[in-house]
Amino acid sequence: MKLKILHTNDLHSHFENFSRAATLINQYRDDNTLVLDAGDFADFKSIELQGTKGAAAIELLECVGYDALTIGNNEMFNGIDTLEHMASISPFPFISNNLLRKEKTKVNGVVSSAIIVKKGLRILITGSSPDLSDFNDGLGVHILSYKKAIAEELKRNHGKYDLCIVLNHIGTVADTELAEEMSGIDVIISSHDHQLYSEAKIINGTIINSAGCYGEYLGILELEVKNDKLELLHSGTISTSPYEMDERVTSILKTNKVKAVEVLSRPLYAIHQPLWHDVIEENPISNLIADGLKDMLNCDIGLINSGIVNAGAFDCLSNKKLIEICPSPLNPTSFEIKGKNIKLALGLSLDTQICLADGKGPGFRGKYAGRLHVSGAKIVHDGKGIIGMYIGDQLLEDERWYTVASSDYLQRGSGYPSLAHNRNVKYRAEEIRDVIRLYANRPEFIERVFVNRWRVSSEFTVATSING
Repeated sequence: MKLKILHTNDLHSHFENFSRAATLINQYRDDNTLVLDAGDFADFKSIELQGTKGAAAIELLECVGYDALTIGNNEMFNGIDTLEHMASISPFPFISNNLLRKEKTKVNGVVSSAIIVKKGLRILITGSSPDLSDFNDGLGVHILSYKKAIAEELKRNHGKYDLCIVLNHIGTVADTELAEEMSGIDVIISSHDHQLYSEAKIINGTIINSAGCYGEYLGILELEVKNDKLELLHSGTISTSPYEMDERVTSILKTNKVKAVEVLSRPLYAIHQPLWHDVIEENPISNLIADGLKDMLNCDIGLINSGIVNAGAFDCLSNKKLIEICPSPLNPTSFEIKGKNIKLALGLSLDTQICLADGKGPGFRGKYAGRLHVSGAKIVHDGKGIIGMYIGDQLLEDERWYTVASSDYLQRGSGYPSLAHNRNVKYRAEEIRDVIRLYANRPEFIERVFVNRWRVSSEFTVATSING
């Protein structure tokens, strides 16, 4: 029997490209076709997904006729409750053989594998999710060893299938090692590291293909199973750019955008004092985030870059406005770091060119890195460098370890490299925009955000003398 596999991976909610991929899938599909996704289809930067708790992604995949999906990290990033909602309403299998809740219990709606039959051919489909190490607790998940999990699925289903496909959101390097070490896997659809194969690789008898990212390509494998032997007849990745957008997909997106905007636009509460924003100058909305982080994570100081937000908050706050203000899905993060590395980062922040530098980094969806804002600290400077920094009333000590409440962006050293020299990192499942939502209606916090934490040395001297 001949079997055709059409596959996507790492779409990250690039739905215009997906609508073109849908046209291509419909053109290539026949009765012996499987349509599969290897994870990170749903990226919650999308308004359509934010406002429907991921249901729009399920509707799109169902419309195009997908047979199964493996859970990537982006399917987890809106929290375990959203993942369970998506998996539970999906008419096709949401697969992960190594993903559990933090309590090591089953994730509702998620299956470890599925067997799909095509004209008598029994096809076992399993796949693994990536281990995000320190992020796991914050996301509310526990990740098992993917190699052990795959081996367990092969053993558990022994004799029940004729062909095994692994949808693996682990990366092409890891999948190459997997094929070298483990027998019994016929096909691996690889993803997570966004690699584009011009044609499939065959390693130790296992066929591996990867279709890049963002829906720019559709992967295709044409196989023949005859006398218990598997032969690869054709493989490749096809550019979606020349194809027209599928009208059903665009219609679903349009409908769900209307629904999402309506849901997300519902007012949360009024803003009584304008929380304006500036990339370079100290501003109240960035101070609010720093204050909220310090309170939420109970650290010595709060620290955030103003580039995390694109605009201020005025009059009224809604979830739609929060997404517009703070589009980056970054997480509140605590860590320990020496005083000298804090001071070095803050010193760089006095340089306008550093503040206006491209803020690119994992998860960052702003434009500029922006100036660093602090909570629980005062910084005395002369415009060119830091003269002194106080944590509470105590002068900062270079070799002392301080606890810092920040974002995973700064914790990695993005924009400010010295901040990467940290230890004992802990992440929360919330996003930075949630800090704004939780604290922007608390009067005791709003009062503080207009008090500058950066002081020019002459002003600080005068203020100190006046206050005794």
